[in-house]
Amino acid sequence: MRGAVHRASLFLLLACLTAAHAAELRIGLSADVTTMDPHFVAAQPNLTAQQHVFDSLVRTDEKSRPVPGIATWRTPDPLTWEFTLRKGVKFHDGSELTTEDIVFSLERPFTITGSPGGFQTYVRPIVAKEVVDRYTVRLKTAAPYGALLQDLAEVMIVSKRAASGATGEDFDRGKAAVGTGPFKLARFARGDRIEFVRHDDYWGGRLPWDRLTLLILPSDPVRTATLLSGQVDAIEHVPTADIARLRKNPAFRLEQTVSWRTIFLHVDQGRDRPPGVLSRAGQPLAKNPFKDERVRRAMSKAINRQAIADRVMEGLALPAANVVSPSVFGHDPAVKPEPYDPDGAKALLAEAGYPGGFAVTIATPNNRYINDEQVAQTVAQMLARVGIAAKVEAMPLSVYFGKARNKEFGVALLGWGSRAADLALRSLVATPNPDKGYGAWNWGGYSNPKLDEGVAQSLGTVDPAKRETLARGASALAAREIAFIPLHYQVVTWAMKSSLSYTARTDEFTFAHHFTPRKP
Repeated sequence: MRGAVHRASLFLLLACLTAAHAAELRIGLSADVTTMDPHFVAAQPNLTAQQHVFDSLVRTDEKSRPVPGIATWRTPDPLTWEFTLRKGVKFHDGSELTTEDIVFSLERPFTITGSPGGFQTYVRPIVAKEVVDRYTVRLKTAAPYGALLQDLAEVMIVSKRAASGATGEDFDRGKAAVGTGPFKLARFARGDRIEFVRHDDYWGGRLPWDRLTLLILPSDPVRTATLLSGQVDAIEHVPTADIARLRKNPAFRLEQTVSWRTIFLHVDQGRDRPPGVLSRAGQPLAKNPFKDERVRRAMSKAINRQAIADRVMEGLALPAANVVSPSVFGHDPAVKPEPYDPDGAKALLAEAGYPGGFAVTIATPNNRYINDEQVAQTVAQMLARVGIAAKVEAMPLSVYFGKARNKEFGVALLGWGSRAADLALRSLVATPNPDKGYGAWNWGGYSNPKLDEGVAQSLGTVDPAKRETLARGASALAAREIAFIPLHYQVVTWAMKSSLSYTARTDEFTFAHHFTPRKP
């Protein structure tokens, strides 16, 4: 009996010691995660969490360049992409990944309904899928398509067995959230936290973290305070006001880079009477002022982008002109930010028939982008100085995207990160066409057949140099016509305990499996 008690005590001691030495990483995220279904909505907060559970055929490195994920590839001809899976890649339930799971995952986005911005755009160019064997699949496009690798980096692979017929709730509860990624989903508490445990059979190698917790901390002061108190080990999107003091604190270190994300305003130039656009007396206008390019340009001239970058963003932004930031494929350095010219803005408004201006409501999230509500408030003040009486309607991201999907905004702030200019234009300003996957996020209703053709030509080119020239041309056209009003490119910052290392990513993603213990 005494021996049994001794063995039980020893077992308990060993268990306690093991638990004490189990490595846990805790990261504070800046925006809420609304679902663990990786094919419902292509919103970055969701993708951040989901990519801990699921893999893609193609990955992107910290500079957004395509690199092999769970597969390598070759192009036997301009219409064919052959992917070869890594052998022995295991799902979280122990089953092996096969090409059947790949085909299922590439077809599943077409079954999703009710999404404010889904993944059909990324898989629509694929017109045929041929399973060669258990590890090889050929994807066919109807025409040459140079952006397929970037598209496939966005589409995560699920288990056909676990995800067949699954609902969003099944993913949130973990029943269908069976991937090949570095972590297994343990608990999803929307608005609070997401808990994971290590996938010990992860093909990418054993990670240093046994457990991972992603805490949802959309409040800037709370996020910083949580890091300073030791409740988390790292945070993303460090508030601009806190960077200087964190930099001086030897207990922490910062990593920064220019983001791929452009912050801009969508203005509704499609409908006759967009919401929130009225006379200064609060009456409906005879016509939609945003349909006049002069009005859109006047609004652009009224905005002092350098002041926003210097004061609101405290130096952590660059004035924007392009649809993508300087580090991204297709950025055109010849396209310069609109000069700040309030007198010119007033003249254009008068020329367009609005000498007394009008009134607008600017909708914005208040917990998604760096200083997003403050940026919108500053823009509103600048517009007011040229006669456009602007007010701001700010709301949490979880509410914002739903209202945007229902077209409840006439002017809306959006941040968009893309791996290429033509891909961004396809989503943001191409004429909406579900069959082609164009215009999925075109909230402004801009439409120009010349731009659509330019995007199509760029995406249809497999020669990178030629494609970039075409993408720059389409981007310049969008800028000339004020298809949207660019504000700034973000500079993104991570803060972490000094014992950790992380390589800053231009795509702003925060991946626990890329944090490593730092050598003394």
